[in-house]
Amino acid sequence: MDDKYLSPAQESGRDFIQRQIPGKVVMLNLLRFREFADYSETPHLAPSNPITGQMAYQLYINHTLPHLKRSGGEILFLGKGGKFLIGPANERWDAVLLIRQSSVDNFLAFESNKEYMEGIGHRTAALEDSRLLPIEEEFVFE
Repeated sequence: MDDKYLSPAQESGRDFIQRQIPGKVVMLNLLRFREFADYSETPHLAPSNPITGQMAYQLYINHTLPHLKRSGGEILFLGKGGKFLIGPANERWDAVLLIRQSSVDNFLAFESNKEYMEGIGHRTAALEDSRLLPIEEEFVFE
């Protein structure tokens, strides 16, 4: 069975903090949607009729955007994905999302915000799998 990644492991979170990324950080999100959203973990968030994973992710974006902006973050890019040009032929990502946050501390504060967390069930319901790569925005090759 393939591994699925929907939230960070404790070790990954620790490694992210220990990177001590100075300044702004960009989060590269690769998203694979469920055919139908699965609200079994958060039935109180479920719409009255079944919806697709992509529709549930839009509910998550709608809920998240005000909290993201208040924390100093912004959506840089949201686009439709597909199969890789260079990469595993059997791997596809339905959407690609780039989020810029003003600092790692602001990102962590956003991620632990109680009001934001109340809607995170839309994300869980929407996604079959995901990847999240923190990118140091200002990097110089030496």
